Amino acid sequence: MLASSRWRMLERLDDSDLVLDVGGWASPFERADWVIDLQPYATRGRYDYDRGAAHERFSERTWVRRDVCDHDPWPFADGQFDFAVCAQTLEDVRDPVWVCRELCRVARAGYVEVPSRLEEQSLGVHGPWIGWSHHRWLCDVSDGRIEFVAKPHLLHARASDHCPAGFHATLTPEERVAQLWWEGSFEYGERVFFEAAELDAYLADFVAAHRPGPPGRGPLRRLLGRA
Repeated sequence: MLASSRWRMLERLDDSDLVLDVGGWASPFERADWVIDLQPYATRGRYDYDRGAAHERFSERTWVRRDVCDHDPWPFADGQFDFAVCAQTLEDVRDPVWVCRELCRVARAGYVEVPSRLEEQSLGVHGPWIGWSHHRWLCDVSDGRIEFVAKPHLLHARASDHCPAGFHATLTPEERVAQLWWEGSFEYGERVFFEAAELDAYLADFVAAHRPGPPGRGPLRRLLGRA
């Protein structure tokens, strides 16, 4: 999770707020009262997480181990949580649309974080592949909506569809992620391409708009310039 987002949440949340972390096993949000994840409590915190130093509000009792994509409602009541966190998870799972549905059902507000397309369409992020080798989805976040596109294998073969080696290293932490802060609910869905030309344009046009340019025209500046 982006460090600045973690601090923003800690500052925002009252002590009485009930918080859920969805898919937090790798690096749990220590302020969460409940966690739901496929992996067990005993092995939590694989990445950049110190169990001894973390002031965890959750416990083994409030760690729910289950597949969040099972098409059975999570074991929580409608609107049970004041806030729900789902960071660096939706791009991994087989049915992010279902997870979004349940997020909106069980929580009244929340934070979603996914890799940005700047990261997911860059060469050399995770070995000699495009983006992260295990990620299933490209994610577009804008105007209170998150949209998922199945990450196609052809990304790895066509230079037009990814940013070159070294580009990823120029991105700031903020540029590497896409964030969605929401209240009440948010929109979500899968975008499906039926025509090859439409998918080709979706992939290549994004890269063409954000390839490295003259000094002072970094990816974030270009994004802001297009707003």
